[in-house]
Amino acid sequence: MPNDKQSSKENQSVADILLSQNLITSQQYQDVKVKSASLAVSDISVIEDMNIVSEEKLTEAKALHLGIPFISLENTSFSPQALGYIPRAVVERFQLIPFIFDDKANTLSVAMANPVDLEAISFVQQKTGLTVKAFAATPSDVRRSIDQQYRQEIVGQVGEALKETEEYGKARIIDSSKIAEIIKEAPIAKIVSTILEYAVTSRSSDVHIEPQEDRVRVRYRIDGILYDRLSLPKTVQEAVISRIKILSEMKIDEHRSPQDGRFNFKVEDKEVDLRISVLPTTFGEKIVMRLLRKSGGLPTLNDLGLAGTSLKNLETAILRPHGIIIVCGPTGSGKTTTLYSVLSKLNTTRVNIMTLEDPVEYQIAGINQVQINPGVGLTFATGLRSFLRQDPNIILVGEIRDEETTDLAIQAALTGHLVFSTLHTSSAAGALPRLIDLGAETFLLASTMNAILAQRIVRRVCSSCKEAYTPLPQILDEIKNGLGLLYKEKDDVKLYKGKGCNECGSTGYTGRIGIYETLTISEKIAALVLQSADSGTIEKQAIAEGMITMKQDGYLKALQGVTTIEEVIRVAQE
Repeated sequence: MPNDKQSSKENQSVADILLSQNLITSQQYQDVKVKSASLAVSDISVIEDMNIVSEEKLTEAKALHLGIPFISLENTSFSPQALGYIPRAVVERFQLIPFIFDDKANTLSVAMANPVDLEAISFVQQKTGLTVKAFAATPSDVRRSIDQQYRQEIVGQVGEALKETEEYGKARIIDSSKIAEIIKEAPIAKIVSTILEYAVTSRSSDVHIEPQEDRVRVRYRIDGILYDRLSLPKTVQEAVISRIKILSEMKIDEHRSPQDGRFNFKVEDKEVDLRISVLPTTFGEKIVMRLLRKSGGLPTLNDLGLAGTSLKNLETAILRPHGIIIVCGPTGSGKTTTLYSVLSKLNTTRVNIMTLEDPVEYQIAGINQVQINPGVGLTFATGLRSFLRQDPNIILVGEIRDEETTDLAIQAALTGHLVFSTLHTSSAAGALPRLIDLGAETFLLASTMNAILAQRIVRRVCSSCKEAYTPLPQILDEIKNGLGLLYKEKDDVKLYKGKGCNECGSTGYTGRIGIYETLTISEKIAALVLQSADSGTIEKQAIAEGMITMKQDGYLKALQGVTTIEEVIRVAQE
């Protein structure tokens, strides 16, 4: 029985609702009413023809008018059990998609492009024997979700495994003494291996298994963005987590403190090293798995996106026999990958390269890699001190984070070593004042610093569905102002975006590329360091000397069709 508030909404037309929400003007409202009366068609048809409201807002208004809940499917977790109830042929015929199955209430929540299609609801209820809870969703959202969810093998395979667990999964309380038996059972092993196989084939860098109040959410980080891809029932939570713990050689009876582990996993010819982190949360232990690919080799500096003056300046700096080269950027901006690419370029039998990392992410043949272990006193500072007695030519220190490491890195550079490290600053110019804050003497810094590279990662436009478009005048002005003299005036400037296809999972992006700025320490910049100048002054001088900033590099890559302008603004906007 609808309440009074709902009834009042139902008495309003869709045009009335849009007007009350300020989504159309009074003039547009009058136009809709006149056309609706003169053509003898509904308000909705007129609004669709006039194209004055977005599809999502119009669907929301329709849902409100009908008293049906609205759902946006973009961030919805799909339950493999729910999807298993309705085959693809049926969902495509009726343009609907199931997303939650509630075994207690015996209900199936279904998103529908036409939520008042009684024939569709009746058909699904008869086929499944469940009560259908209808939700309104935009037609394009439903189409995209059908394509995504029914194309993914992960959902079907996990759904099959979950059916096998149902005989012990329903309302079964898992006894901790029997957990070892349960996790050996084929369905649980199959769920875990399917989750991992999808991670490898979808180019994920991380997998998050997150216990919620009523379910377990599985999210994948693909090209730097987290995507919700799977929803598991609460009944398999303990077994799945324990299976991963056993693979990682962790204690399965420890639930109160964080644990770390690792194991290898192979899919066809692709082998990945998985670093596992387990953390207790309110609803159970959350697991994050970082995937480190062993095959495929390290990318070259060109593959990473370094080009032009940025590449030339970096290559000049690394050819010097001693000095410091710093790579800057926030966590996850690809600093370690850049440094590994530089080291592999310098790696010959004639030099002794030593690295001190936290942790060692990739093993490189011919390089002596050491992982820090504060528990036994092996820190960046103590390790670096020991390195100097190992006759190195090139040293990589994972991160400069305290006064002692800063001092030792400068001493190593002064005594004829080439030192590489990373800093968490947002720009190349910001690294110099940061090092002074960490206790570096200005005169030593000015004489030992070779170059500073700052970077971010942007997603590449999918080559399979790339299309050109003419940007809005304000976007074009932003690019012109940002590039300044680097901008080449053209009559017809085009930018690019991906429409979304099977290759890119409807995201419009496949893979990533870096945007960079390389600051070389010229005489004038060294003089500014001696004066302890701020980062703004140093950056101004570097730009005057020809440095291309990260944002400019991003704009140039957007004009070349490598990435989108939205990506550049997302990662490089200060």
